[in-house]
Amino acid sequence: MKAAIIVFPGSNCDRDLKVAFEQAGAEVAMVWHKDDHLPDGIDIVGVPGGFSFGDYLRCGAIAAKSPISASLIRHAGRGGYVLGVCNGFQVLTETGLLPGALIRNAGLKFLCKDVALRVEDIDNAFTAGYEKGQQVTYPIAHHDGNYQVGREKLAELRGEGRVAFSYVDNPNGSAGD
Repeated sequence: MKAAIIVFPGSNCDRDLKVAFEQAGAEVAMVWHKDDHLPDGIDIVGVPGGFSFGDYLRCGAIAAKSPISASLIRHAGRGGYVLGVCNGFQVLTETGLLPGALIRNAGLKFLCKDVALRVEDIDNAFTAGYEKGQQVTYPIAHHDGNYQVGREKLAELRGEGRVAFSYVDNPNGSAGD
């Protein structure tokens, strides 16, 4: 498997993501945001956490306009895997690859804690090792993790199997848990 990780000014989890991909057996290429294409033969693209471009304007908004973003969108359009972690998820919403937006947490505070998640879909490479409905615990750490999307679009995403996890006890006000 070949992976690419897009690095923006302010990314700070790109090396963690590289190690994770390598431990999963991937050959990893680090791609600078000013590059205009991904390396050939990439199976998965990781968009790491951090504070891309200092998170000025909206989180991920400036990163979404980087030259590499067009190649990322083409990769996803061909059915290639894309993983957006933390700020990377915000970048994916700003590119339009994911509908909706991430806004300030409902309580207006930074959250850093372990939370229970419910596995919603297992028909993909990321969650195939789980059982549907299984509860798992993962850490969260965000100030702008409140995912908002319209009810109809959320129902569409669920119907297409594009919601991997939901919060058991919604910590930040996200739509549909």
